[in-house]
Amino acid sequence: MHLRYSKWTPNSLTDEQRLQALMSLFSYLLIQTSGDVDEALDWLRQLAEQYALFDPTMTVEDLIEKLKEQGIIEDAKDVLVLTTKGVQRIRQDALRQIFTSLKRAPDGSHETPYTGRGIDRLSETKKWSFGDLPTNIDLTATLTNAFTRDGIDDFSLAEEDLEVYETELTTTCATVLMLDISHSMILYGEDRITPAKQVALALAELIQTRFPKDFLSLVVFGDDAKVVSLNELPFLQVGPYHTNTKAGLQLARSLLRRCGNVNKQIFMVTDGKPSAMFDNAGRLYKNSFGLDPRIVNKTLDEAVQCRREKITVSTFMVARDPYLINFVEEFTKANHGRAYYSTLNNLGEYIFVDYIRNRRKKFSSQR
Repeated sequence: MHLRYSKWTPNSLTDEQRLQALMSLFSYLLIQTSGDVDEALDWLRQLAEQYALFDPTMTVEDLIEKLKEQGIIEDAKDVLVLTTKGVQRIRQDALRQIFTSLKRAPDGSHETPYTGRGIDRLSETKKWSFGDLPTNIDLTATLTNAFTRDGIDDFSLAEEDLEVYETELTTTCATVLMLDISHSMILYGEDRITPAKQVALALAELIQTRFPKDFLSLVVFGDDAKVVSLNELPFLQVGPYHTNTKAGLQLARSLLRRCGNVNKQIFMVTDGKPSAMFDNAGRLYKNSFGLDPRIVNKTLDEAVQCRREKITVSTFMVARDPYLINFVEEFTKANHGRAYYSTLNNLGEYIFVDYIRNRRKKFSSQR
């Protein structure tokens, strides 16, 4: 029996680490190919040939078998397809990749800096009030209050003696993530939709695993707007659509209106230029050649309406054209929201830092 050894370096990966790295790369390629397994594998083979990703201990075919064993892909009528577990793996890989790059981001804890009726106990105490859990009673402080009032020999316990531990105030947050799927998201050969989808997948996984009580809905907008399920997200493609930002915001407001949450927000990932809307007769009015004042003004009206409904819109621009930036600044001013002009590589960092910060915000109705 002959064993082959390779030179060890501090950056050497174990077989399991190499397998996980290849599976993560495969997940990213699936986002780019809109869930087409065969195309993603073709790309992987090309990358493997160019960059020597595989060695004799692991081939592309071995990886395919591992993916099948783990239930990530399966055969369906002689075609390899992504499974539900595979979609979840894409979300997990997207979350892991984005958080790896967060150097100054918060730790993601869902607690706010304020006290309230939450779960996690603090060291501070307060007088008991109706609704406080009996399990949070500070027995030592309560008995001390009783003894101080009547002495040890004449012990009695009154309501005013009760002290309870403060708990951290936990909040829920209702979020609608709006994704622009208009043709401009792949215009001039620049792929803007892949990192946008990756962020959406990661955000969905974050909320499902860390903040399961939070509401999240995914809205895509092109000529019109529609709700997209998490399982559909990897398969999304940019279409020959215009950008009906107004329709996207209207649908997002409708979804948030039904939630009842105090914290409501919209994350809009777009290249910034609204180019379509429905007129009063329900016809699609469009203008691809510039910022049509009629379309712009109606879109700004939606920004104002979001503000009135206490919905903060955070716009994540994936383009830096000066006239687009001017529009986004006007939109942000109308909404009292936020705007981020990011490169495609750090889009995920901006999204997650802002999401977690919004969860920590204390609104007047919580006081």
